[in-house]
Amino acid sequence: MTLSTEPYALIVDDDAFILMQARDILEHAGFRCHDALDGEEAIGLLEQRQAEVTLLFSDVDLGRGMNGFDLARHVDQHWPHIEIVIASGHVLPEQDDMPAKASFIAKPFSERIVFEHLAERLPDGKKPDPLKRAV
Repeated sequence: MTLSTEPYALIVDDDAFILMQARDILEHAGFRCHDALDGEEAIGLLEQRQAEVTLLFSDVDLGRGMNGFDLARHVDQHWPHIEIVIASGHVLPEQDDMPAKASFIAKPFSERIVFEHLAERLPDGKKPDPLKRAV
């Protein structure tokens, strides 16, 4: 039996449909996925599984509680090894909204857009095989 070496992504969105769409895209990119519907759930999951998560892929508007920018800052402060991509169809980040290493992608996004974004921005050591082949 061989152990899977694909990295994990944590997807955070309060819209279950968009969460499933992002999961499909990231699984095609080679990630195994965890998901959460809000920032508090995401932090709880990361407190248990931060060592295996390589990528946070979060919406800005998470309904109640913290937003995606707050989550990105928290993740950067507590788990700096995790790469961060923030997405929104309504809000553009302003200076200091996101950590310096975080990147932004506009919604609606397609599989091609996400693949290109991740292939360009993720360090080689954090790219699953499909993304390595995409460049």
